[in-house]
Amino acid sequence: MPDTTTTRYLLGERDIPRAWHNLAADLGGLAPSVHPVTGRPVTADDLLAIMPPELARQETSREAEIEIPWQIRRAYAQWRPTPLFRARRLERALGTPARIYYKYEGCSPTGSHKANTAVAQAFYNQQAGIRRLVTDTGAGQWGSSLAYAGALFGLAVQVFMVRVSYQHKPHRRTFMEAYGARCVPSPSPETAAGRAVLAADPDCEGSLGIAISEAAELALSDPATSFASGSVLNHVLLHQSVIGKEAVAQLALADDHPDVLIGCVGGGSNLGGLIAPFLHPAAGPPPRIIAVEPTACPTLTRGRIAYDFADSAGLTPMLRMHTLGHTYMPPALHAGGLRYHGIAPLLSAAHERGLVEALSLPQTECLAAGLRFARTEGIVPAPESSHAIAAVVREALRCKEAGRAESILFGLSGHGHFDLTAYENHLADRLHDQPLDENALAASFARLPAAALVQD
Repeated sequence: MPDTTTTRYLLGERDIPRAWHNLAADLGGLAPSVHPVTGRPVTADDLLAIMPPELARQETSREAEIEIPWQIRRAYAQWRPTPLFRARRLERALGTPARIYYKYEGCSPTGSHKANTAVAQAFYNQQAGIRRLVTDTGAGQWGSSLAYAGALFGLAVQVFMVRVSYQHKPHRRTFMEAYGARCVPSPSPETAAGRAVLAADPDCEGSLGIAISEAAELALSDPATSFASGSVLNHVLLHQSVIGKEAVAQLALADDHPDVLIGCVGGGSNLGGLIAPFLHPAAGPPPRIIAVEPTACPTLTRGRIAYDFADSAGLTPMLRMHTLGHTYMPPALHAGGLRYHGIAPLLSAAHERGLVEALSLPQTECLAAGLRFARTEGIVPAPESSHAIAAVVREALRCKEAGRAESILFGLSGHGHFDLTAYENHLADRLHDQPLDENALAASFARLPAAALVQD
C-alpha cells in the first residue's frame, strides 16, 4: 500500500535560529521611507516617537543577520521550532506527482505566525521602559498575539480591531481580553481619527488603515506608549524570518529543495518571513515565489507603485510600495488579515524586480480549498491561509497535467478555529465573491499623496 500518511520534519529546541535574516540586506538599493512632514528620508531617530530604539535600529538596518536575544529565544521555545509537514494525503487526493510541504505556524499559543514578532516587540519595549502597547488588528490574529506577548512581558495592550471583524469574530475579542488586553472596534470615538471617520460615515465597517491611524495617534500622544506593527514594516518581516530559517533546515532533513514557494499576503509578513532565507545569494537559485491575495483587495496585482501612507489619516511615514491608496475601503472579506491597501516595501521591491509573482483569487475558491485541506490533512486553516492553499492546488494540478514532480512549499500561517463563521457561510452557500469596486479604486488612486523625496 502506498504511504498516505502525513510526514513531519521536526527540529529540536536547540535548533531555534540564533539570528534573524534581514531581507533588506539581500535586496539592496531600497527606497527610503519618507517623513510625512519634512519629506526627508526617515531615520531611526525619527521612529523613536512610536517605537523603542532597538526596533527603530532594526527597521533601518541593512545588516544581513541580527542576533535574537536569549530572552526571545526562551519565549520562542514554547512553540518553536514549528513542524514542517509533507502533505501526502493532499497529494494523493489531487493525484499529483508534486511533493507538497507546509510550514505550520498554527501551533503557537495564539494560533498563528504573528507571535514571532509580537514576542520580540514586547521584549524590546519592556527593555526600553514602555508601559503600554497599542496596535491595529484585522481578523484578530495579530491582536491576539500582541495581547499574549504583553502578558508575557508585563505590558498593557490596547487593540483597535477593524469593526467588521470585531462583529464577525467575537471570540477573538474574548481571546485578547483573556490575556488582559483591551479591544476596541475601529473606527472608534476614542481618537480624533476615529471620530472623523464616524462623522463622515457612522456605519463604517472599518479598515486596517483606519485602525492603524487610531493606534498611531495614541502612541504619538503618550511617551509611555508604543505602536506595535503586525506586518508591513522591515523589522516585522525580519522577526518572521525564523519561519524560513527553520524551513531550510527541515527541507534538508527531507533531502529536498522547493521549486515553488507560496504564501498568502496582506501586509506581507508571513510570506516575507518564509522566503527571506531562500532569497539569500548563498541559498542558490531562488525558487519560483507566488504571493496570493484576494481579488477584492489586489494590492500587488492592481496596486500602483507609489509613496503612500501606511494609515488612512496620514500620520505614518510614507512607504514606497504597491498600494491601492490609503483611503481605499476593501469589502468585508472573511480573510480580514488580507484587507490592507498596501504591502511590505520589501515584498513590493521583490515583486518589482521579478523575484515574486502575484496572484489574486476569489474567496469562494480559497475557502473550498481550505475545506479540501481540512478533509485531507486534518487542519482547518485560517481564511487567509486558504488563499495559499488554493494556489497550491492550482500548482499541483499543473504539475499533474505536465507530469512534473516539482517540490512545492507553502506557509500555513495559522488555524481557523476562530474563523468558523466563514466556513459556515461557505457551506451554506451564503458566501459570494465580491468584485473589485473600480470607481472606489480610481477615487483612492486620485487621493494618493504627491510625495517628493527631499534629499540633503
